[in-house]
Amino acid sequence: MLLSHLLWRSGIDNVVIEQRSREYVEARIRAGVIEQGTADLLRSLGLGTRMDDEGFVHEGVTISNSRSPFRVDFRALVGRVVMVYGQTEIQKDLYDSAVSANRPIVFEAEGVQLHDLTTDRPSVGYTVHGERSVVEADFIAGCDGFHGVSRHSIPGDVRREFERLYPFGWMGVLSETPPVSHELIYARHPRGFALCSMRNPMLSRYYVQCTADTDAASWSDDRFWDELRLRIPAEAADSLVTGPSIEKSVTPLRSYVAEPMQWGKLYLAGDAAHIVPPTGAKGLNLAFSDVYYLAEALDERFSSGSTTALDAYGSRALRRVWKAVRFSWWMTTMLHTFPDAGEFEHRLQETELEYLAGSPAAQTAMAENYTGLPF
Repeated sequence: MLLSHLLWRSGIDNVVIEQRSREYVEARIRAGVIEQGTADLLRSLGLGTRMDDEGFVHEGVTISNSRSPFRVDFRALVGRVVMVYGQTEIQKDLYDSAVSANRPIVFEAEGVQLHDLTTDRPSVGYTVHGERSVVEADFIAGCDGFHGVSRHSIPGDVRREFERLYPFGWMGVLSETPPVSHELIYARHPRGFALCSMRNPMLSRYYVQCTADTDAASWSDDRFWDELRLRIPAEAADSLVTGPSIEKSVTPLRSYVAEPMQWGKLYLAGDAAHIVPPTGAKGLNLAFSDVYYLAEALDERFSSGSTTALDAYGSRALRRVWKAVRFSWWMTTMLHTFPDAGEFEHRLQETELEYLAGSPAAQTAMAENYTGLPF
């Protein structure tokens, strides 16, 4: 949807083909930490009003090492901040804007197939309510996520995949309670990682590390709150307001990159090409930088006829992708308890956090990456 807006701004016709209904998409609970560059991009499209009215500006984060907290001050270190505004809310803003402008969106498209990707007239076939349709285009953007058809349309002997599966997941709870802190709390504890986040002043999002095969239904609310209190700083634990969960789920963690991000007239973006663990808050932001690069390249192609930027799209996007993969991997390995780790690994984690707590240089590097490398 963001790519569609960027293309329309440049006068480039496009149609969005969505597998689900609008109601389904707007009901999904997704990430909410927005980099400085992502927020600025939304504002440039006239989509920042509700974000600025309802979002939380975070000037730093708290990191806890075995319940001993310290703060990393983003504004003081790098002069940038992040915005906490749910991906679901961004999706609503994008839909509202597109619908009001009568932009074409196809919902509930099933059986999606890509054809003739190496020709001058690639196409997308799909079925809506039993009726088959085909859209011919100059280019196809595969923004259909990890389980979509786009990446698999690149031949296996061309596609390279890089993956790290982590031996744990996150048990996440959404509750209609006030956040325990005005900024995020990342906690490393011998019992496992924990994260305190929020969606609005009366909607909190909390996570605790669990085994990868955990069934969310096997955890009662009381068990979750008790475990969270044990892992976060004592002051936060004492002030934590609990309540019934309105959503509970387990998120597996993985690092994944597919190369190349372009083949013929197909260009991958977002989760179709890469997945990062949520520890670094990079997934949505990486998707936005991808489509920013792609929109620039398509604008050049249609305004001047040059394909220079299009030809370089994949390599340009991947440079930023791998830097975000590295940062997310670093955050994940520093803060989680690995089941096969020994005392040596535990000491390294503790030392890494002690160094981060006491080093302005290390905190600056973290702040630079967390608030977002330039697009």
